[in-house]
Amino acid sequence: MAKVIWSDHALDDIEQISAYISKDSPDRAALFVGRLIDATDSLQEFQYSGREIPEVGNVAYREVIYGAYRVMYKVEGENVLILAVVHSAREWKSDVL
Repeated sequence: MAKVIWSDHALDDIEQISAYISKDSPDRAALFVGRLIDATDSLQEFQYSGREIPEVGNVAYREVIYGAYRVMYKVEGENVLILAVVHSAREWKSDVL
């Protein structure tokens, strides 16, 4: 079973998402963030279950889609490193990968 590790960058992304949603509803923000994190639980057993990130073109770099968010990760041996959480409407740059 793989270990899912959240990078500091990805955790910062989660905090920003939570802060934005909290402006309208702190309860909804907590629920959304919890569910977004839960969406990565299956990566412990199925590291390659997310799709390959089209802009990268490397099978080790993958993403899980949750709502309008792309949870980007890299498979590193027995670990899954969550690299970033990006809203799909935003232009994404590969500087975090």
